[in-house]
Amino acid sequence: MKNLKNRILFIIYTAIIGALSGIIIWGFLRINSLGIYYLWNYLPSHIKIPFYTIIVCLMGGILIGLWKKKFGDYPEELNEVIKEVKETGRYKYNNIFSNLISSLAPLLIGASIGPEAGLTGIIAGLCTWIGDKLKHLFKEIKELTSIGITATLGTVFASPMFGFVEPIENEETIIPKTSKIVLYFTAILSAFGIFSLLNKIFGKLSMLESIGKANIENTNWLYAILLCLVGIIAGYIYFYSKTIITKVMKPLKNKIFIKCIIGGLALGIIGTILPLTMFSGEQQIDIVIKQGITIGVLILLLTGFVKIILTNICIEAGLKGGHFFPLIFSGIAIGYAFSIILNYDPIISMAIVTSSLLSNIMKKPIAVILLLMIVFPANLIPIMLVSVILAALFKTPKYIEQ
Repeated sequence: MKNLKNRILFIIYTAIIGALSGIIIWGFLRINSLGIYYLWNYLPSHIKIPFYTIIVCLMGGILIGLWKKKFGDYPEELNEVIKEVKETGRYKYNNIFSNLISSLAPLLIGASIGPEAGLTGIIAGLCTWIGDKLKHLFKEIKELTSIGITATLGTVFASPMFGFVEPIENEETIIPKTSKIVLYFTAILSAFGIFSLLNKIFGKLSMLESIGKANIENTNWLYAILLCLVGIIAGYIYFYSKTIITKVMKPLKNKIFIKCIIGGLALGIIGTILPLTMFSGEQQIDIVIKQGITIGVLILLLTGFVKIILTNICIEAGLKGGHFFPLIFSGIAIGYAFSIILNYDPIISMAIVTSSLLSNIMKKPIAVILLLMIVFPANLIPIMLVSVILAALFKTPKYIEQ
């Protein structure tokens, strides 16, 4: 009876932690949305300043550099957060506030990053802190931090199954026991439920959404193979650019202030030339879908490929965040461009390029499908499944990963 009581109590605590995670995620994204509106819509409409984008990004880089010089180079990338939690069962929480500011600031100035890395670190730290406070009550307390990560990913990407699968796919770790799965989904559904409720009460935040319907009977398998190769090539551009930018930035490893200035300046210049390369990409996806023909093939291709490179510039130059959202946008922009070139169904084209791009980088086919099910229609899963499996077979050369 005592064990049963403890398990029920632990499930309740897990649900509370999930709900708290949902509130934090919603609040973070709401502040981000309001900040972007004020900085990039309201102010420019009232104050005419030449080279506004360059000035805002450069000043933002300077301020972020000063902040990080004082408080440290956070947030850490998503894979680093997950790795630390897997190895130690916990995540540092002495810098949650500074991590919050460091995660939010690059998003506000339009960096080509997603919010998932920063939010995951914040929630993981919070769960570890709660675990330390409750460790005298429960033996399973180390699970709280991992549970917090799954709840965060499942909520940010509006895909509970992706939140569960992404951290464990391709790992030696066996799928958790049934009792632990219950805890994971309790937290995920609690977080996602509270997040959805807040969206209904206060207005919906910009998230990944379905971009329309497609008829899989329109599939041309010759084009499908070509588009899959395009996505794989885009993935290699990600790896090559990451390697080159890392080497270029290596001499500035301990000079975070200078790195952030370089990142801000690069973001401002590229964003002035190709505005759609800025920001995480959710709202820009809608622009591509509605105005893709008008934007044109050349600009779509340049935007898609340059955004891949810009994401690596931002992350390596101290404007840190996640890479999922920008890469999804890049795949959609490139896929739309090729649909025009081939006179092919745009949604099928975008689905193949995006899924193969992400799978080549992540090497997690199931997670990619679960993530992109939010964006593309379910009837395209068979062709996306073929794309992700083929793309995952293309191994990343070791000299690129180093």
